[in-house]
Amino acid sequence: MKTENEGRAGLLYGIGAYGMWGLVPLFWPLLKPAGAIEILAHRMVWSLAVVGLALLVLRRWGWVRELLAAPKKLGLLALAATVITVNWGLYIWAVNSGQVVEASLGYFINPLVTIAMGVLLLNERLRPAQWTAVGIGFAAVLVLSVGYGRLPWISLTLAFSFAIYGLIKKKVNLGGLESLAAETAIQFLPALAYLLWLGSTGGAAFGAHGAGHAALLAATGIVTAAPLVCFGAAAIRVPLSTLGLLQYLAPVFQFSLGVLYFHEAMPPERWAGFSLVWLALTLLTWDALRTARRTRAQAARLAAAAAENAAETAAAEAGAAAPAAASDRV
Repeated sequence: MKTENEGRAGLLYGIGAYGMWGLVPLFWPLLKPAGAIEILAHRMVWSLAVVGLALLVLRRWGWVRELLAAPKKLGLLALAATVITVNWGLYIWAVNSGQVVEASLGYFINPLVTIAMGVLLLNERLRPAQWTAVGIGFAAVLVLSVGYGRLPWISLTLAFSFAIYGLIKKKVNLGGLESLAAETAIQFLPALAYLLWLGSTGGAAFGAHGAGHAALLAATGIVTAAPLVCFGAAAIRVPLSTLGLLQYLAPVFQFSLGVLYFHEAMPPERWAGFSLVWLALTLLTWDALRTARRTRAQAARLAAAAAENAAETAAAEAGAAAPAAASDRV
């Protein structure tokens, strides 16, 4: 019963995390007239404050000493902070400049980019279905390039930056809350320096448009940390295959908002391109679920065989021990 409740809670946490990430395009326009860079700087500064408070409450500081003693990890985290800065900044700018649909495409194609990077950088071998999905994704980018009259550079930059970020995080192997704390600590001084400079030149929006607007800028820390906390809670309660399916909630919500709420144009060629992306993701998901089922079935067969061998060995040892015991009695 406890496992079932844990699984249900994990599913709700996962939906909460990806739901918040999917609905965040509704939040960034509220911060206007602040520009994308100022919003980004506030996000970095206030995220560190929120995450630092969370770590203080949880008393999880032991990792700091270990991290400071590992220069390679620190270098990787600095690179991760740089990459996610590009990702965050471009996403905020895209949403506030009316390009939510193209931004959502970046997170639709992110799994395909991650797979392609695994082949190119980690020498991973793909199954036929994965090769087909990557090929369809490439065709989708070509179709969308024709539709936009240019490469969908916003989508590609978001997809590649997030894929690189994920690759770095995998190598660093640090918890979500701790990793965000380290990354925002690296971002903090440049972000704070920019905000102070902006304030000194009279160009800062913070405080110039009322307490409500200032509170919204400060809330960027919560908007950043809350879904990450929910994601961390989901990751320890549900299988990775479930998280893999839930990840599509965010771009689905973003795409829906772009079309239905922000009323962005969707000419036929864009529908064609998105349809190809969705076909590739459907194929990728089907292949992942099929592989997971096969792996579980194989593990169950190996476990059953091991148990059977153990039982036969125990029976043989018992049979060999019986005559010896009889002879001892004689």
